[in-house]
Amino acid sequence: MAYATKYYSPRLDRALVTRLYHEAKAQRIPMTVLTNRLVESGLSHLDGADQRHERSIVAEEPPTRDPARAY
Repeated sequence: MAYATKYYSPRLDRALVTRLYHEAKAQRIPMTVLTNRLVESGLSHLDGADQRHERSIVAEEPPTRDPARAY
């Protein structure tokens, strides 16, 4: 099966995967559900922190260097 779009899929540390596995089993939910909840919760805390501090801008791609400009 070929995918139309490739997505970045970060590799998690083995210790984290093990903890997620056991917690998901204890809660009787899929690991993906638990992981999504935890990431969503963590990101919402970050969003709250961004509202208290100036939000930083992260470029999708690194800026290109202008060869005519002296650095």
